[in-house]
Amino acid sequence: MAAFFTINPIWNYGPYDPSPVSAGTQPDWYIGFVDGALRLMPGVIGDFHFEYVIFGYTLTLNVLLPALVPAGILFTVMFMYPWIESWITKDTREHHVLDRPRNAPTRTAIGVAGFVWYCVMWAAAGSDLIATHFHVSLNDVTYWLRALFFIGPVIAFMVAKRVALALQRKDREIALHGRETGRIVRLPHGEFIEVHAPLDEYKRYKLVGFESPSPLPAVPNDHGIVTRKEKQRAFLSKWFFEDRVAPATPAELEAAHGHHAHPAVEAGEESKSLSH
Repeated sequence: MAAFFTINPIWNYGPYDPSPVSAGTQPDWYIGFVDGALRLMPGVIGDFHFEYVIFGYTLTLNVLLPALVPAGILFTVMFMYPWIESWITKDTREHHVLDRPRNAPTRTAIGVAGFVWYCVMWAAAGSDLIATHFHVSLNDVTYWLRALFFIGPVIAFMVAKRVALALQRKDREIALHGRETGRIVRLPHGEFIEVHAPLDEYKRYKLVGFESPSPLPAVPNDHGIVTRKEKQRAFLSKWFFEDRVAPATPAELEAAHGHHAHPAVEAGEESKSLSH
């Protein structure tokens, strides 16, 4: 960045002039989400104030909480997530190949939700510029961003998971019935069908070669007791894998490819090849 961008070119602006200073601070990109969290934090909620005097020192929670809690949650979840999912799935194997995002819908949805949550805080860091550029109330911008701070990740999670599952269903359909060729054929009895071409084995493997874990029920320990921790793990396992699309099995692929084309289409293709 230092090679291509000029940083603080004070020689272009001359002596310091406080008049063109913008409303509020404009943080750097790497600290923007923390500044945005500070702007979203209200100073008071009803009769509840966030300032306390302890041993003669003022503790301002409406600065301390948004400065530490969101960043702590974000980095802690990102660091601990591999161990969390390993505990939920009871999968302690080594994994050296990344999953396609659509084949891990819940994990992908969690990532998208976290990304949206981060972006809402990042956008809040420029709330004053949003208000001035679009000629809207700064208070309204803050209220909308406060709502998105809580609602945005939930909506993003649901949409991302539905999209991933829809893409899985599409992959399953393509693996079983082949790709669309765009060729429309009319059968002798008047029906119109679209001819599908089978996939080669490499493309087919990409669509079916993934694991789709099923929810793991709670298992009693050596004393025959189902602990509360095990019940929590089973609940999270159900939440993770209850909505899933299983990959096409070899038997399903064989059955689909054995009846891939309509007999009339096959006869037409064969006669065309003989005429050529």
